[in-house]
Amino acid sequence: MTTLSDLIFVAYFAVAGPLIDYLVFWPAFRRRLEADPDRTRARLWGWSIISAWVLVAIGAALWTTNDRSWTELGFSVPDGWRLWASIVLFLLLVAYHVYVVMAISRSAEAKASVRQQMFGDLTAVLPRTRTDLYWFGGVSLTAGFCEEFLFRGYFIWVFAPWLGWWGAAALSLPFFAVGHIYQGWNGVLRTGIVGAIYTLLVAVFDSLWPSIALHALLDFNGGIMAWLALRDGSATGDLVERPT
Repeated sequence: MTTLSDLIFVAYFAVAGPLIDYLVFWPAFRRRLEADPDRTRARLWGWSIISAWVLVAIGAALWTTNDRSWTELGFSVPDGWRLWASIVLFLLLVAYHVYVVMAISRSAEAKASVRQQMFGDLTAVLPRTRTDLYWFGGVSLTAGFCEEFLFRGYFIWVFAPWLGWWGAAALSLPFFAVGHIYQGWNGVLRTGIVGAIYTLLVAVFDSLWPSIALHALLDFNGGIMAWLALRDGSATGDLVERPT
């Protein structure tokens, strides 16, 4: 049964937390970026990793304190055809992304095309050095697990008793998308579309694990593509200043 603590927790990670990040921490990040971009990005990624896992720890504490089943939250391994289908889907996507990354790494035109698709503040948080890429790998794994735990797991579970599973899932999407407002409104739209895909995965496979794996894979693949396009230092001087 949903408790007041659950509602407060969801209100924080879905509304208050992203609002504070956008109004307080993001402007501070932009100011510091000009003085020391490499260290500032590392600090941002470190803060993102720590804060996300703290939220998951709080959610896990609430869950266990109320003696709830983890299966109820979505942490069950798919069985039967769902298991094999999820494995095949993941491997196919891995193969596709490896192909794309290799193609970009071998082509100056492909790198230029990737750079042309970058816009707004999103470019400020993309990796440029090998150290950046290691950090971004941690961020990708963190986002894959933590955001799915929070938005496709906890959020839906809290509101499903009133809205039904699909209603709660639909309600979670705008909160998930707007939480990425630092990417600009185009980024919010893309995030909403991708979030809908993650939601469908949870519905089809009756588990959070496939969406967690896909989320981490897509985020890290995007980081690798950006790193390949930006590591030579080209087109980096004006990226943060482009309008969203």
